[in-house]
Amino acid sequence: MISSAGMLREYPPRQGRIPGNGAVWVGIFSEMSEFALMFIVYFIARVHYQEIFAEGPLRLNTMAGMLNTLAMLTSSYFVARAMNAIRGNQLQQCYRFLWGAVGCGVVYLVIKYWEYCWNIEQGIEVETNLFFGVYYYMTFNHFLHVGWGSGAILWGIWRLKKGAYTAENHEGLEAIASYWHMIDLTWIVMFPLLYVFR
Repeated sequence: MISSAGMLREYPPRQGRIPGNGAVWVGIFSEMSEFALMFIVYFIARVHYQEIFAEGPLRLNTMAGMLNTLAMLTSSYFVARAMNAIRGNQLQQCYRFLWGAVGCGVVYLVIKYWEYCWNIEQGIEVETNLFFGVYYYMTFNHFLHVGWGSGAILWGIWRLKKGAYTAENHEGLEAIASYWHMIDLTWIVMFPLLYVFR
């Protein structure tokens, strides 16, 4: 619903239930466990190869990492606004915000692909050293998740246009939103570990 000020009114989710469904949370916890293992490997390797892990971030393109962070944060904002819109039965608003999230996902993928090409031009490859091996494994895994998540949002857009989601029934869209926020959260942890910490 639109308030008198012309702004989209905030609609809280229904109380007493988790967003989405149990199946998607099994998937989210599985994915989070996978990323948690990556972070554990990162910290173990960092303890044993401190010099390599201190020098590695200096060779990466920090601007690309920052732009991707901005893309992920903006995409999560759009997803949150889309969920608020569907709860308020503002289907067209929801539709536009979901397309904004997909656009941010595509921006992330394009920047990351460009960054990989830039890395190779600088002689930064998987075999360069342990830091870059960890960097490629973690970021490429995340790259795939952004691709899958963007595809899931596109599926949600298609379902929304077909009339599958309403203010009263949008569990599937909640599941997609929950998965997307997990992808965003993972990058927020990953960015400082790979690009900032020396």
